[in-house]
Amino acid sequence: MLKSSLTDNLTEAGCDEAGRGCLAGPVYAAAVIFPPGFTHPWLNDSKKLSARQREDLRQLIEKEAISWAVGSVDHETIDRINILNASILAMHNAIDKLFPKPQLILADGNRFHPYPGIPHRCIIKGDSIYLSIAAASILAKTYRDDFMRELDEVFPQYGWKTNKGYPTEAHRKAISQWGISSFHRRSFRLGEQLRLFNNS
Repeated sequence: MLKSSLTDNLTEAGCDEAGRGCLAGPVYAAAVIFPPGFTHPWLNDSKKLSARQREDLRQLIEKEAISWAVGSVDHETIDRINILNASILAMHNAIDKLFPKPQLILADGNRFHPYPGIPHRCIIKGDSIYLSIAAASILAKTYRDDFMRELDEVFPQYGWKTNKGYPTEAHRKAISQWGISSFHRRSFRLGEQLRLFNNS
């Protein structure tokens, strides 16, 4: 079972992102504050859960959290500031919406930009260690998936309803056939992706 918290006496917010490795669409992030001592046996890293489990847990997280929020950064900003900075900005955007504000930020991964007035700790594989980070990963993933499904209705040729913008074979084949859309990230070396696909 994942840990409830890193500290015993601070209000902690877990943060994580989704969509960092995609070729298209925004990057999403979430921040979650749980009540002290909160536990749940099913709550885990979103990548280890089925889509149905994520949706069920999303409802539980939104009901049980003291505060939760979702932020995003669009593909144009990703191209301008790079995906790492965009992912961290999305986390900051989520933290901006939290009330009450946390006393400590637990950020998944090994990189994070200081958030004004609140200390942070980077936790490698934090979504497999702390409940709040796992919850943030679930919210970020499900909200981003919802966005990509809506986008699929406008651009059905790329299969975003299924691949969510990740560089699957079908997605790269669609880019080869149709070219890039207005939602593709141009900084992600799409030409190189096509060369890899055509030579595979």
